Amino acid sequence: MTFTDQTNTTLQIPAGPLRIISLVPSQTELLHYLALDESVVGITKFCVHPTEWFKNKTRVGGTKQYHFDRIEALHPNLIIANKEENDKDQILELAQKYPVWVSDVKNLEDACQMIRSVGAITNTSDRAIELAEKIQQGFSKLKRSITNRPPLRVLYLIWQKPFMTVGGDTFINDMIERAGWTNCYADQTRYPIVTENDLKTLKPDLILLSSEPFPFKEKHMTEIAKLCPTAVIKLVDGEYFSWYGSRLLHTSEYLRNLV
Repeated sequence: MTFTDQTNTTLQIPAGPLRIISLVPSQTELLHYLALDESVVGITKFCVHPTEWFKNKTRVGGTKQYHFDRIEALHPNLIIANKEENDKDQILELAQKYPVWVSDVKNLEDACQMIRSVGAITNTSDRAIELAEKIQQGFSKLKRSITNRPPLRVLYLIWQKPFMTVGGDTFINDMIERAGWTNCYADQTRYPIVTENDLKTLKPDLILLSSEPFPFKEKHMTEIAKLCPTAVIKLVDGEYFSWYGSRLLHTSEYLRNLV
């Protein structure tokens, strides 16, 4: 069957049975939600959810570097990737031999489209459509519940040494805005570096320290508090801000209860 992915690339995908390799943790979790245990033959070392897949599925490398020999041994007839999370050159190399479906997710609408599309290419459309609808309902409920939430200026940190944050063209930015807040770096793109002087002059109302990709801990809260003594600082589960698959089913509630 012919499908077009989120990068507008058209590819041919077998009707089945599928032998899927997922190169994206959040999309791996989605495939599990869609009950594709028998179809998924390979994942990355960062695909930690679900635990049973992480323990038992063949790991073909990380999200940037792959073991091409392991991939070849699995004889996949569908590889699911992501434009940002995976390495472009290696994805193009894989696409010479296998159908590679690539997502491009910058906001909630993109995520729900991705979910429905993955459902279509894996013959699980009914379950995928239902999931997307539940996710959208959850965020609609979130929007109604935060009507009176103060529009805090938020600094979301993803890395240390150097400090790095998120720009306005990222999925995380979309989650920040849906929580009713304003991203301090919404006017910039991708993942800007934040200097210690920036931290002192920004004076954000709220600083969120993500659990990924850098695993911020309480000791880092103390360090940052010295630079931003007026800000509320919280450790947050980065999966709820950056995983755009079935995890979104619980993200709206997490954001509603945060702070």
